[in-house]
Amino acid sequence: MALTTQAFGLTDVGRKRQHNEDSMLVDTGLGLYIVADGMGGHAAGEVASARAAEVVKSVVLQHHHILKELGRDPNQQNRTAAAALVESAIQKACAEIYRMASADPTKRGMGTTFVCLAVGGNKGVIGHVGDSRVYLVRQGQCHRLTEDHTLVAAQLKAGTITREQAATSQYRNVITRAVGIQESVQVDTLLVDLVPGDTFLLCSDGLHGYLQDEEVAPLTAAVPARELPKRFIDLANERGGKDNITAVVVTVQGDATVAQEAAEAQSRMEALRKIPLFRHLTYKEQTAVLSIATTRTFPSGREIVIEGQPGEELFIVIRGRVAIEKNGVEIAELRAGGHFGEMGLIDNAPRSATVRATEPTRVMVISRPDLMNLMKRESILAVKMLWSFVQVLSDRLRATNAELSEARQELAVAQAIQPFVEE
Repeated sequence: MALTTQAFGLTDVGRKRQHNEDSMLVDTGLGLYIVADGMGGHAAGEVASARAAEVVKSVVLQHHHILKELGRDPNQQNRTAAAALVESAIQKACAEIYRMASADPTKRGMGTTFVCLAVGGNKGVIGHVGDSRVYLVRQGQCHRLTEDHTLVAAQLKAGTITREQAATSQYRNVITRAVGIQESVQVDTLLVDLVPGDTFLLCSDGLHGYLQDEEVAPLTAAVPARELPKRFIDLANERGGKDNITAVVVTVQGDATVAQEAAEAQSRMEALRKIPLFRHLTYKEQTAVLSIATTRTFPSGREIVIEGQPGEELFIVIRGRVAIEKNGVEIAELRAGGHFGEMGLIDNAPRSATVRATEPTRVMVISRPDLMNLMKRESILAVKMLWSFVQVLSDRLRATNAELSEARQELAVAQAIQPFVEE
């Protein structure tokens, strides 16, 4: 036995609606979990959400070998292919629903929000359009892994309204992206590590509209996974139940054979969060950075980077120890959590020092081209990263100026006493 998932789902019409336009899919054998919240009236919403789930399942089933390859070898090529599979499946659903709506006047304008989790080995790919959400509960903390595609969320991100204003805004239910409203749609994808003990919650806004993010983890800890969907739905109904409510809970289990991989996944995140360059990113943004990172292993004595040679990669020590050498002289040592080469993310300048493994060492590697592509897709992440770059360079400039100032003072003193020494 290696890593496995269990999943439980439930959908409810709520207390105010006549029809349930939500749809869900729980397919543990395929490793696919879906929540879709339809819209359009005249039963068109439930048609849209059900069709979206059907099309995505069909595409994933047809190309399931891509997820299997991701599980076998989560290299960058297979990660990209898995994310592309999820995106193309949602795009196909979008085109299909748009075609159905165009052919039937009673369904004109129908569409659906959509979130899914597709599992390949110890990796998962999240696909997202609209305001349904995916949460991750890990080590007692809840992290939201999706950003709502709503007008209010966009206003919050732009800083034009406050969270207090957002809570009462008349536009809080206005969706800026949905599957099927147009022939294609921008799909957000995110690759995540699956760690034993993780719990994922996929839900429609009929649940998260009544649920604070900080309430998710305590409920997950207190209620057995099998009973969680009903507990979440009961909670939403108790608090108003004005919309359809859907909750899918996915739990991750694993034995000793995946313990080391799980520990490494956690080490990667902890190491990344300590680096000034990534400190100001949200958990979701840090997860996006991890999704482009690769890992390499170096035997003792092997050079990782060589002084004078160009490089465009940042290295983070996950396990082991490295020595930093300048002109053949060791000047520093880094252990797990240490990092080097961040200036390679800016340009392809020659390395200022040699870094050598002094014991078997495993490192996480982030390359400049991959990071640039991520920053192009994620504008807010890009702004935060650029600001962090400025802060890092500013700190280095201050340190250099301080060292130069001390050197000048020492030189001035030496020059002042030189005549007396000569006498």
